[in-house]
This record gives sequence, structure tokens and C-alpha cells, in this order.
Amino acid sequence: MSQTTLRTDARDIVDAQVRTKIRERGIDPFLEPNVVRRLIADVLADYQERALTGVLPLLQDSAGIARTIFDGVAGLGPLQRFLDDPEIEEVWVNGPGRVFVARRGRSELTTTILSSGQIVELVERALKGSGRRVDISTPFVDASLPDGSRLHVAIPDITREHWAVNIRKFVARADSLDQLVELGTLPRQAARFLEAAVIAGLNIVVAGGTQAGKTTMLGCLANAIPGSERIISCEEVFELKLSAPDWVPMQTRQANLEGAGEIGLRRLVTEALRMRPSRIIIGEVRQAECLDMLIALNAGLPGMCSVHANSAREAITKMCTLPLLAGENISSAFVVPTVASAIDLVVHAETTSSGQRRVTEIMGLSGRIEGAAIEAAEIFRSVRGRLVRGQGFPPHHARFEQAGFDLGMLLRAGE
Repeated sequence: MSQTTLRTDARDIVDAQVRTKIRERGIDPFLEPNVVRRLIADVLADYQERALTGVLPLLQDSAGIARTIFDGVAGLGPLQRFLDDPEIEEVWVNGPGRVFVARRGRSELTTTILSSGQIVELVERALKGSGRRVDISTPFVDASLPDGSRLHVAIPDITREHWAVNIRKFVARADSLDQLVELGTLPRQAARFLEAAVIAGLNIVVAGGTQAGKTTMLGCLANAIPGSERIISCEEVFELKLSAPDWVPMQTRQANLEGAGEIGLRRLVTEALRMRPSRIIIGEVRQAECLDMLIALNAGLPGMCSVHANSAREAITKMCTLPLLAGENISSAFVVPTVASAIDLVVHAETTSSGQRRVTEIMGLSGRIEGAAIEAAEIFRSVRGRLVRGQGFPPHHARFEQAGFDLGMLLRAGE
């Protein structure tokens, strides 16, 4: 019998014993990973003692076997090593033999091969405990993994043949604006200005494309909110990680098997207003919830959100378009002035060809309208790849003064 066969037999024996003990003790591997690690170590030690008597095949790589077994029972099997790699930002599966990863903003085809059954098993394991499901009646699902990563799945017949699985890892390399400065995302002068704007209570939209770092930027801005304020956040799935002492995070919920019980983002925004918020944060505005958010901001409640857009100007246009999805009785004549008065700053971020995330534009809205266009000015703009001081000024100068900031000094520092 070959050494490879003996190693496989030994691994299968240990794996079966570990799974049996997990069931007997009622351990949840996802919630108690350290308990699983100790259990695997105990089973391996016991196996090694018995193997010395010649009854069982010897283990040649106990550390490797322990890792494989742990990934299989408490992780996502062959995909777990990608999730544990700090350089990998996203993992996606297009079908058996088509497993990709994104490393520093660039995609790579891996050598990992999964069967269709393995893909289904991994998705079911990932969804366990999330309260969400994917089936013929619900062919899409968004869910959070225990480590904060975001899972998205689409199944046939929405997809052509195979299950499409995306896992966007929560790789927050920064929790504050100072850390973004250290990473080269924006210069210190712009960071100081944004910090002052947050403390002064300006309403901020973070814009950018996919993987531009919008959620990280939103989290860093939110962490600049004074600790005395109460924050309510609304997201499709939990992604934000804030350090605020008074923070209530909420996420949407799918409908149950009977088609009832769905909680959408619009409902979360409505409920958030009843929870005595000092600030409201919408993780990402995509549809009609934009209207509810604008109404809240226009009523004097400071807030932030993110939106997909290719530039700061396009983000403003999108904010004027999305509320129209709320119903035929909502018109541009109402939405455009509301956006002009509700949104104060737009921070646009992008990912460069080298994978570097950086802020390319900070735009201020004056609140005035020229025809059907909202007047906006560049407070900071990109020149040859660097964010420099523009010609524009933010609105609400008095709020900066009330918060103890000299706006002129903040902006002169960026020149």
C-alpha cells in the first residue's frame, strides 16, 4: 500500500473521530473554533499513541492533517486557506475547477478544483446560522460569515449551469482616517478636513466602484463621530465595524418559506428614526431607500451613506435618480432640491491599476441649484495622481466654527 494511501486512510480515520465527538458533545464548529482545535489535537494525540502499537497507519504530517480537518469541519474546506490569507481580498467560484481569488486588486485562477456537490455543501455550511437560505424560490442570497466576510450566491436557472459563489472578505486595513493616511489613501490635510466635517455634523456620501474601499472609508468616517453620539446603521448585510460605544447595527432580512417576514432597507431606515439616533448610516444606497434617507437628512439628522458611482458628480446625479424608484408621485422637482439641501460632501474613491485604493475627489454641495443641476465645487481634486486642494469650499461654515474648527486654516493647510 502506498504512503499516500496510508496518509489518506489515517486522515479519514481521524476526521471521522473528530466529527463523531463534535456531534456527541453538541459543539457548533463555527461558534466554537478553539474548542474544535483542542478536540482535533486530543484526537490526533490519541491516534498517534495507538499508531505506535502498529494497529493503525502512522501519521506523517499531523500539523497538515489537523489543518485540513479543521478547515473541513469549522471552515469552508478547500476555500478556507484563501480566506485565511491576508493578501487575498475576494474569492469566487464560477463552477468546478473555476475558483478565482483577488490579490491586491488583481484576479487569479487557482488550482483548486471543487465538485458541484462540494460547492453546494460549502454554501449550506456558510449559510448555517445566518437565518438565510438559497433555493429555487430564492435563487440569490446575501449573508455575512462569522469573520465579517460577505457571501453572495446565485444558483441555476438564474445562472446558466453552476452555482456562482462570491466571498468578499472583510479586509479592513484601516479603522480611522489616520490609518488611511498611513496607507496612502488620502493626504493628511484632506483627512483633517474630513474629520472636522464629521464632527461638525455634515452629511457625507462615499462614492466609488466595486472594491474601491467605500465600506472601509465609511467606517473610518463613522469612527470620527464623537463618542457621546448615538449611531444607528442600516445595511443589507453586516459589514461596518465601528468602535462607537453607543451604536446599534441593523441588517435586512429575507422572507421566510411562506413569503412573509421580509425586512427591507427602507423599513430599517424608518425604524432607525424611532430609535433616538444622533447619526444614521446607510451602508449602501441602491434603490428607493435613498428617498427615506434624504428625508431624514433633510429633517436635520446628520448621516452618511455609500453609493456606486464613477465620480463625485455622477454620485450626485445618482442620488437624484434613485428616489424616483419610490413611486410615480415622486418627481425630480422634489428630489433635486432635497438632494441639494441634504447632502454636503461627496468623497470619491477608486482602485488604481496597481491595486492601490485612494481618494480622488472631495466635492462640496453649496445647496444652490442652477436650472436642474446642483451647484458643486471641488474642495480637493486629483492632479497627476495626487489629491490637492481645489478651489471650492464646503457648506455650513458656521458648523465648523461651532465645533471649534478654523475652516480657513484647515483648507489653507491643504494648499
